Amino acid sequence: MKAYRVFDEGKYGSGRFCDMDRESLDAGNVVVRIAFASVNYKDALTARGKARIALKFPLVAGIDVAGAVETSADPRFKPGDPVIVHSFGLGVEHDGGYAEYGRFSADWLIPLPKGLSLFEASALGVAGHTAALAVELMELNGLAPANGRVLVNGATGGVASIAIDILAGRGYQVVAMSGKAGAAEYLKGLGAQEVIGRADAAGKERPLEPPLWAGAVDSVGGAQLAWLIRRMQRGGVIGAFGNAGGAEFAGNVLPFILRGVRLIGVNVNNPLATMQRIWERLAGDLKPRHLERIAQRIRFEELETTFDDLLAARVTGRRVVDFSLG
Repeated sequence: MKAYRVFDEGKYGSGRFCDMDRESLDAGNVVVRIAFASVNYKDALTARGKARIALKFPLVAGIDVAGAVETSADPRFKPGDPVIVHSFGLGVEHDGGYAEYGRFSADWLIPLPKGLSLFEASALGVAGHTAALAVELMELNGLAPANGRVLVNGATGGVASIAIDILAGRGYQVVAMSGKAGAAEYLKGLGAQEVIGRADAAGKERPLEPPLWAGAVDSVGGAQLAWLIRRMQRGGVIGAFGNAGGAEFAGNVLPFILRGVRLIGVNVNNPLATMQRIWERLAGDLKPRHLERIAQRIRFEELETTFDDLLAARVTGRRVVDFSLG
């Protein structure tokens, strides 16, 4: 079968297309015929050896999978069952999605919820799961449409694009912030009422600045997260899940103790029951309305070009490998 594997070459590994025997796949009691696999920034870092992510070699890259069960030694699954697989070390320490077949533990499989197609599940993937989890956590911590405007930072990225769609569908007044010129039409098409640039995040860096946001979804980190914290309204909630702008930020405690700002970390490596609940919501009340606009199908052979585009910040939305495309 065809696969994209990362080998122990260079500083952090190096990926390439190759042929692979199904028998060489990592251990598991369910074999899945993979229909779709999304392309993520983490995958690009792994494949191009830009960071220490791969924990075994060789490794089939790809951190999520959508497909149908081929064979199963577990009675919970039978051939033909549509399933989703992500987390549990996929694309890091267990073979992931960039192959025609994958072998996984049945304990990792999520049955495809009613209301989602396999393509929609992969268009969402880890990014959609992250966005939905962020919205759930923020609402559990008091965020509501009546509270005021919600900023989505790094807005053209995969998680952020889906978050805009979900939030707008739930009645929030969404403001999208992006450094990409010409992104306004795309972002407003997802439901953003306003689009601002990174220059609008400039401030005097006082401990507290005039409040702007009831909520914020942040994939950037660094100085922009520090700015967000200083600009939150009383009781404002931030869901943070990325560090594209840096892993460190300078701040102070005043927004937290004088305004009650809540900074929530969003991590998708949760118990299976939690993951299943989020996927049920992605098929229901948190389902984005514009997945076909957000996600573009690509051929397997276009993976490396997509990796390079992701690393160079040339991708808007999501890219999904469709194994049915010639």
